[in-house]
Amino acid sequence: MIGIIDYGAGNMFSLKNALNFLGVKFSIVTNPSQIDDKTGLILPGVGAFPEGIKRLTDSGIANKLKTYKKPLLGICLGMQLLFEESEEFTPTRGLGLIPGRLVKITGELKIPHMGWNELEIINHSKLTINIPLTSYVYFVHSYKAITQAPYIEAITNYGGPVCAIVSSGNVAGTQFHPEISGEVGLKILMNFVGGCL
Repeated sequence: MIGIIDYGAGNMFSLKNALNFLGVKFSIVTNPSQIDDKTGLILPGVGAFPEGIKRLTDSGIANKLKTYKKPLLGICLGMQLLFEESEEFTPTRGLGLIPGRLVKITGELKIPHMGWNELEIINHSKLTINIPLTSYVYFVHSYKAITQAPYIEAITNYGGPVCAIVSSGNVAGTQFHPEISGEVGLKILMNFVGGCL
């Protein structure tokens, strides 16, 4: 069974609706003791990085995720928390599961980056199986990940390249919200679930 991590900073409603629509069995995880029997975990998130990592740490879930060996998918802030550090408000350490850091999006474009934008798949993986080359997904964020090429599966362009899908080993993340990204987003969620079986 898939676990959705609820640490008080996630878009739980839309994600639960999407998984229910897909017929995926899941349960809500609020403490570390509920993690071991899950076949995979989804870490959603909205809001600021420092508050998100604090909530994960205070719950005890952060330390558990650092040794988790099954598939783990971070969404939006959940993806950002997978990295080593963010500069949002103040330099803050993340989970350190993917090398790299979060920096503020700069330039003349509107911040936050909000709305539909095109995916450019760089490295195909289980998450992007059968995803059309021209696909649009929904973003809401003001910070972007800076990481090395081997960890980047897809980018979008918003005043320059922005990491859209990242991965390292059993860990993956989407900067966009697959749960509100139509058929493409639902397919990505199902690809993740398929990798948890």
